[in-house]
Amino acid sequence: MRKLYLFLSFCLIINFVNGQTPLSYYLPQGVSYNPKIPTPQSILGFNVGDQHVSHDQVVMYMTALDQASDRITITEYGKTYENRRMILLTITSPENQQNIEQIRIQHVALSDPSKSANINVDNMPIVVWQGFSVHGNEPSGVNASIAVAYYLAAAEGSEVDQMLKNTVILFDPAINPDGIQRFASWVNANKSTTLVTDPNSREFAEPWPNSRTNHYWFDLNRDWLPLQHNESKGRLAQFHNWKPNILTDHHEQGTNATFFFQPGVPSRTNPLTPKINQELTAKIGTYHAAELDKIGSLYFTKENYDDFYYGKGSTYPDVNGAVGILFEQASSRGHAQESDNGILRFPFTVKNQVVTAFSTLKAAQGMRVEMLKFQKDFYKGALEVAKTDAIKGYVFGSADNKAVSYHLLDILKRHQIKVFQLAKNTSVAGKNFEQEAAYVVPADQTQYTTIKAIFAKQTKFQDSLFYDISAWTFPLAFNIKYAEVASTAGLIGDEIPEAKFPEGKIMGAASNYAYIFEWTEFYAPKLLNELLKKGLLAKVASKSFSMMIDGKPKTFESGTMMVQSSNQSLSANEIYTLISALAKSTGITVYPVGTGITEGINLGSSNFRVVQQPKTLLVTGAGVNANDAGEAWHLLDQRFDMPPVLVEQTDINRISLEKYNVMIMADGRYAGISQAGIDEVKRFVRAGGTLIAMGDANRWVSANGIADIKYKVIKNNDSIAFRNYDTQQEVARAQYIPGAIFNSRVDKTHPIAYGITTSEIPLFREGTGMFEKPKNPFITPLTYTAKPLLAGYISPANEKILKGSAAVITNGFGRGRVISFSDNPNFRAFWFGTSKLFMNAIFFGQTIGGGGGGGED
Repeated sequence: MRKLYLFLSFCLIINFVNGQTPLSYYLPQGVSYNPKIPTPQSILGFNVGDQHVSHDQVVMYMTALDQASDRITITEYGKTYENRRMILLTITSPENQQNIEQIRIQHVALSDPSKSANINVDNMPIVVWQGFSVHGNEPSGVNASIAVAYYLAAAEGSEVDQMLKNTVILFDPAINPDGIQRFASWVNANKSTTLVTDPNSREFAEPWPNSRTNHYWFDLNRDWLPLQHNESKGRLAQFHNWKPNILTDHHEQGTNATFFFQPGVPSRTNPLTPKINQELTAKIGTYHAAELDKIGSLYFTKENYDDFYYGKGSTYPDVNGAVGILFEQASSRGHAQESDNGILRFPFTVKNQVVTAFSTLKAAQGMRVEMLKFQKDFYKGALEVAKTDAIKGYVFGSADNKAVSYHLLDILKRHQIKVFQLAKNTSVAGKNFEQEAAYVVPADQTQYTTIKAIFAKQTKFQDSLFYDISAWTFPLAFNIKYAEVASTAGLIGDEIPEAKFPEGKIMGAASNYAYIFEWTEFYAPKLLNELLKKGLLAKVASKSFSMMIDGKPKTFESGTMMVQSSNQSLSANEIYTLISALAKSTGITVYPVGTGITEGINLGSSNFRVVQQPKTLLVTGAGVNANDAGEAWHLLDQRFDMPPVLVEQTDINRISLEKYNVMIMADGRYAGISQAGIDEVKRFVRAGGTLIAMGDANRWVSANGIADIKYKVIKNNDSIAFRNYDTQQEVARAQYIPGAIFNSRVDKTHPIAYGITTSEIPLFREGTGMFEKPKNPFITPLTYTAKPLLAGYISPANEKILKGSAAVITNGFGRGRVISFSDNPNFRAFWFGTSKLFMNAIFFGQTIGGGGGGGED
């Protein structure tokens, strides 16, 4: 018998080495399977783990299961930017499938205290969401989903029947379709027939920007709260359609690691997360440990990862009456790779994900009633906490930037938060809110905890280390007027059923003289760009002026755009028709004017500067921060319909930049640009081009003499202190700014600040690359204030250094300008406030005059 066992084990090892992994390797032993359900190999042509499954193959196999099994139904919840289907499987017993809508309605009622009091949860199914591979190059999850789905569709016996009777499984097999497709193509194309395990192999060296991200190089696992992408919006709609009790998020970590499951570091749990949530997380973890012990897999908990930022898939459920679970499997990154723990083979990474998917379902069975009661109590408790909160709600909105109000409103509604029109004009904390342009979010509602997650400003923390950012306060990110209110009495008007983009309009008949529009609205650049694309001449006011509008004086600040009716490529009537349509679609008010006489500068003044249509190049490639570059690409393409030309930095060495007038360099390293490329960049700026540099791109710009940027020197004042060796990482990371929000003073007359109506604006920054403030006061339109911290973590030493430092510097170089942002103004696509500054740099960099700065100004 022993000889037979050794022989079979030897054969199994040989099969693995040669890329043949039986399905039984992943699945529980002693289980029979319905022969009518297709196996993965019968549909895909290969065994799970033998090669990497592509997204189209995932959809093909899940569709086959749906057609063959009465346990499964498929919902398509959206399309990616690359037009791939996003699918969610609902898996449960055939009897539950026949009554699925009633089950869903009853389950969702648990989140409504007005309905849940009389609901008996003893016999209710638990709802479990299982999501795989939000990062495309973390493939063990999506490949595991194939084996797990087969088991749930085909396994027979009383155990699986009972589990399906008591569980509704919401199964997202491939969260990031575009990234998954890219990665599978790469590793399969670079696989040898006899597997190569050397880490230096091309198979493990996926090129920039790699497949972690979606089409626009965004990390979708940071978008659960901001909701800026198709994938996230569709997924969250399904989440709230069911409000699951447990959500699992299957990831990968470094090759030399083992396996992680939550809970994470206890001191880094967000204070909005109730203590019982972490206790339940730990209890679920005992099920994972038991199953991993059985197969001899190493694992760890309560290290490295945390539950602080609510924009992650494993943390967002924690403010929605559920428990989120993060799984991190050591990654083979290909098919087999040498590691500190021996050769890490792809099938083994898949197996760990399969095992913990099953242990999750075991935990759901064992804790079913407990989890259902927790969800019921969570929402009841949220209302009770809301009643004790001194902040009873939030008012936000401004008539001069209705589009940004819309975007915040849209996010709130997607999070199932009730929002109401402001009932009357009101003033709070010195801020005036207009009834028609402002909204009220009462705290006293079931989504109270999510509301706090969106609006709260935390500056004190139990721990100084963070896995992700430490602050994300939405109204600060949007730079929108808002206020906390101690009472909502008399403020609540009609409930807003859904967010609707505001319609703009043209205020009057066609003009034979000119049209003007203010720059305060977020989509003013889109309107302007469309006019410039039609060949129209447009000018920007560099100083304020006032004139009579509808019989009343109105002041137009610097940044106001003017389009004259005469001497244009279109007739006056064509211009009126074009502007009318664009005003409506962009939410902007346009004013026809019949005279150039104004108070202040007249419309024919030289203080109206011609604006060129941006012809934008975005530098990409190895060394560039792909997230930051992708955020600039997304902003220009998705928001403003003006996509940049994406050029690899190594190609700068061989092309002419003459056809462009704006060049964007995101945070990163630019060692790939040779001296010939440097000379071409200098020629470009010297000839009048605008170079926009963000983060560490400014080190390259400064080192090559294109701009004068000096960085603050951060001294180690603790160098002689006694420290334990095992704390060195924590001490070092505590001095890093993990992503926080700071206040800045803004010069509203500077072209970079056109359209900003306040004297201060919140800025996001991470890292410690802080600019010295130049001696020339006219080239620094934004500086950090004396008390800059608004939300998030910064060490006292770093805050002292940050005070008064420059946030944006505009250097001259020849006839051009270098506009340096110390950090990324387009962070994760929801920083609408500072994206305004970025768009100003694109459109108005050319209009910045004088002020010195660069070596050739």
